[in-house]
Amino acid sequence: MVITARGMTPLLHVYDMPQSLAFYQEVLGFAVVDASAVVEAPEGRFPHWVWLALGPAQLMLNTAYDEGQRPAARVEARQRWHGDTCLYFGVDDVDAVYQALRSRLPDLQPPADAPYGMRQLTLSDPDGYSLCFQMPIRERARPRA
Repeated sequence: MVITARGMTPLLHVYDMPQSLAFYQEVLGFAVVDASAVVEAPEGRFPHWVWLALGPAQLMLNTAYDEGQRPAARVEARQRWHGDTCLYFGVDDVDAVYQALRSRLPDLQPPADAPYGMRQLTLSDPDGYSLCFQMPIRERARPRA
């Protein structure tokens, strides 16, 4: 049997769903594809699970804690490994992405060229997951038609 994948949608566990949704929707421009029912919680009204899309790129977020179980602050032991996860997004123009995001993310560092031929813009989401917007350097050198 040959597996034919039509895409991949990672699932990330998040501490604060309203904060994560604001980041992915308002800062990065993701749209909601689907979501669980909205619940009332001390931290506000939000779904426990959401499926997001940015063009063909898809991502799901799920609350890390069930209703009434969330600790008052992020648990470092749970968060420490989030930096080991990096989601890579292929884009047409990394420098344009940087220009679009820098007013919303004032500490954002400019893109850099990696030694393996990619121009990359790396940032972190509120839970410490890494996001990298990238393009091949050779495409950057091509004149635009």
